Amino acid sequence: MKTTRFIKNNIKLIKIQKLIIVSLLIGFLAAFLGIALKKLTEHYEQIFFTQASLNPIFIFIFPVFGLTVIYFIRQYVFNKKVNKGINEVFESTGSRTKNLPKSKIASHFINGLLTVIFGGSTGIEVSTVVATATIGSVAQQKHNFFKDHKTELISAGIAAGITALFSSPLAGLFFVYEVISKKVSRTFFLTNSIAVAVAFGLVYLVDEKPLFSVGITSWHYYAIPYIILLGIISGINAVYLTKCVLFFKNNLTQVKSHYYKIIIGSVILSCSLFFFPQLYGEGYHAIKEIFANPNQTRLTASLIVSLIGILILKPIVTSATLFSGGDGGVFAPSLFIGAFLGLFVALLLNVYFHADIIPLNFMVLGMAASLSASIHAPFTAIFLICGLTNDYTLFFPIAIVSFVSKFIAERIYPFSVYSYATANVK
Repeated sequence: MKTTRFIKNNIKLIKIQKLIIVSLLIGFLAAFLGIALKKLTEHYEQIFFTQASLNPIFIFIFPVFGLTVIYFIRQYVFNKKVNKGINEVFESTGSRTKNLPKSKIASHFINGLLTVIFGGSTGIEVSTVVATATIGSVAQQKHNFFKDHKTELISAGIAAGITALFSSPLAGLFFVYEVISKKVSRTFFLTNSIAVAVAFGLVYLVDEKPLFSVGITSWHYYAIPYIILLGIISGINAVYLTKCVLFFKNNLTQVKSHYYKIIIGSVILSCSLFFFPQLYGEGYHAIKEIFANPNQTRLTASLIVSLIGILILKPIVTSATLFSGGDGGVFAPSLFIGAFLGLFVALLLNVYFHADIIPLNFMVLGMAASLSASIHAPFTAIFLICGLTNDYTLFFPIAIVSFVSKFIAERIYPFSVYSYATANVK
């Protein structure tokens, strides 16, 4: 009996050791991929955006060129396999036999990069999610024992990738819990904790700076009613984003020709960029510009027109980018919309209601609210925004606005883009 118990315990220990080793490997590879894609995208997006700013003709050339290149790469390099975004992850985790092919790593890396640098109005987050999920998927295929922990290892890759992009291990953990796995086991906690720890260690080693450098000093309790109002508005706006994406996806299926899709998407994208260059790519460059000194911004007629135009068009151009074959999702668009919406609401309240609130704070709160409502993941939004700014001063109001916006969005429309995809898979 003692010998049998010893053997069982020894086997259990060996399995744990193997899980630790594979989690370390997944964490490093996923984080390295995430950081590499982030750095490349930032570098080349800035180059191409500068060229488009100096020569407006490129605003009409870059989108159609980028989407066309993506199409031909898909046709002749990746054997006509269409990237379906996070749907691919849900299909894999929902099946014991269906796995993400290795080609998805290169496919999403390349297509995500090309989409953004040539002006596609989305972000690299979903490309990173699917590519890093594939790392976990490939790892679990290497050993029969790992196949019993398929979802945990896929989640570990995603968690590490999100950690690398946003310098927030907790955002990575909460994202895979709220969106991918929706349950926690001891194996989930072990594998994902190790992966995000390795990812965060790599972020520290390469000295990644916070994406947005902001000077948040304080906030006041009298602003809570206005914070709740921002959450309500953000929830409504997030449903508009979701509906736009789903409309292009579900109601334009009669457009079968890939060439027509590229033309339609490029026309929508180029015309929008011509009037509102802030919509180019991820849009983080535009957020950094308005973060520079938002508390001194004055509400003028031209600014009102610009903000309304940006808030109306961003969901449309994001949807058009994805419809026409671009790679991406709603992460970056949600952050972009939230920043501009927060600034707009703050300026309106200060001018017309003498609210005396801090526009900078409302930009940060708006990003959290829009992200939470768009993906129905408030904890992810809370820790991701704190990680992006490397500041926890607004933790409590961020929590309030994130839960309010998610509640409002769910009451209006029960699906996010992600949960709608999950429902379709099932």
